[in-house]
Amino acid sequence: MTTNWDGNPSENLLLTPGPLTTTPATRRAMQRDWGSRDCDFIELTARIRRRLLAVVGGEAAAMTCVPIQGSGTFAVEAALQTLVPRDGKLLILVNGAYGRRMAEICRVTGRAHEVLEWPEDRPVDPAAVAAALEADRAVTDVAVVHVETTSGLLNPLAEVAEVVATAGRRLHVDAMSSFGAIGIEAGAMQFTSLFASSNKCLEGVPGIGFVIADVVALTCAKGNAVSLALDLEAQWRGLESAGQWRFTPPTHVLAALDAALDQFDAEGGVPGRFTRYSRNCAVLCAGMRELGFTPWLDDALQAPVIVTFRIPDGGWFRFGDFYDSLHARGIVIYPGKLTALDSFRIGCIGAIGEAEIRRALGVIAETVAAMRG
Repeated sequence: MTTNWDGNPSENLLLTPGPLTTTPATRRAMQRDWGSRDCDFIELTARIRRRLLAVVGGEAAAMTCVPIQGSGTFAVEAALQTLVPRDGKLLILVNGAYGRRMAEICRVTGRAHEVLEWPEDRPVDPAAVAAALEADRAVTDVAVVHVETTSGLLNPLAEVAEVVATAGRRLHVDAMSSFGAIGIEAGAMQFTSLFASSNKCLEGVPGIGFVIADVVALTCAKGNAVSLALDLEAQWRGLESAGQWRFTPPTHVLAALDAALDQFDAEGGVPGRFTRYSRNCAVLCAGMRELGFTPWLDDALQAPVIVTFRIPDGGWFRFGDFYDSLHARGIVIYPGKLTALDSFRIGCIGAIGEAEIRRALGVIAETVAAMRG
């Protein structure tokens, strides 16, 4: 590890988009038991809500943070089914699996929706969004994925937000793979909700999703949800009235997130994390190119979060064997998620630096040499 972190990484180096490698300090924070109704845990919850809101400057923009038990998808579903009215219509901007997942949430929860889709290696086109909103006045809300984890593609969030605001619609942002690493300022762009989780660029452990939401929109959302547990408005009112979660909270996960946020602040917040991840990404891409692997995306579209690589030609490469060889030596990567071609993914995030990326590249080089014979 670099000197920014305490101690050594766990035995496995997780080069994934989350769960990911965490620091000893983050893991140590989970060694205390908490009473979920105790005053100290209520204060911990309130502090986390303030800290997460501050990452995007949400307090000044009259927003609030509502945590939800579970993975990031729990937060996505809670936000969409609560903040999109039952008689509303959601336009979903799709260029990967996580945009398609929002469409599936709408199908299950009964929300009217349309999909505007691009190929997985092309960003969302704000002009096309503007045309779609002009053509369909029934659309009340728009949803976009900031960094599409399917490929690692960075979508033009600020431009989309401007188009949606100009059209007088509400915007919902999936910031799972950007929150904490790529700048988003609530005062500089207009959105109704933004959702993320504890176990990606914040470098916490899995178990908490959260929604940064407009207070006025939440106030007007009572009765929208079709789920008891994922009613974001009810969760918000419970936290506001008593400071308590409605159902058993992931106490240890919240304590780990508090510790992870201490490290986030010490690193310099979003700019510091972006700098480290960008260096990780640059070293990874350069090293993989030297080994004969081509990134799926053009450099201009690549977010420094996770990189998708094409399966090389020649018939010598078998992903299962590649994965198993790396895993046996403590390097964990991800299979591909593209629909267009076979691929695999390597993450740049987590409590890792250039030394860990180079360690992984050394193992990959030896594995490739063995596979080529």
